[in-house]
Amino acid sequence: MTRKALVTGGSRGIGKAIAEQLRAAGMDVKTPGRSELDLADPTSVSGFLSRSRDFDVLVNCAGENFPRPITEVTDSHLTQTLQVNFVSPFQLIRSIAEGMAVRGWGRIVNVSSIYSELARPGRAPYSASKSALDALTRSAALEYGSRGVLVNSVCPGFVDTELTRRNNTPEVLASLAASTALQRLARPEEIARVVEFLAGERNSYLTGQCLMIDGGFSIQ
Repeated sequence: MTRKALVTGGSRGIGKAIAEQLRAAGMDVKTPGRSELDLADPTSVSGFLSRSRDFDVLVNCAGENFPRPITEVTDSHLTQTLQVNFVSPFQLIRSIAEGMAVRGWGRIVNVSSIYSELARPGRAPYSASKSALDALTRSAALEYGSRGVLVNSVCPGFVDTELTRRNNTPEVLASLAASTALQRLARPEEIARVVEFLAGERNSYLTGQCLMIDGGFSIQ
């Protein structure tokens, strides 16, 4: 049986690596572009769900992160960050998980961040949105577990992506790499392999967890 998967943010970075990994595992993967599914627009999310909600696997990977001090965070910036990182995953889970439960099988993986639990200057809206996403993971795992739907978060640390390089200078990137136990940034495919396990048949009992994938950064 070919499982159908929806991966948001699947055009680049971690999301692209996840989509490729799930396809390699034999899944039929949909990665809608912004013209089809604009996560910053609740109306677009509702419209997408009215046309397509029959998925066995949901990976919420798309995210917004515009680092700046709290005093420089505008209401519109705060609203957009929360909408993309938390509200839209909530909308997708609310609509898609019920179909999974009716069929008796489903996997949901939310791509969170180490900053859902840790802090760094300039990341207040991002951290708050990812903490909310992890709380949603735990609640959804409890509500849907008895009907065969497993829900987890992965919390990547410093991953070598376009977004990471956009938000950090080369000097900061070198410092971040040195701060991990492995002395390097993660590769997107290393995150994708964990997601593929959580989203697949081999995962039969792991649910409600928020897994740190940070090369040992958070253990220090």
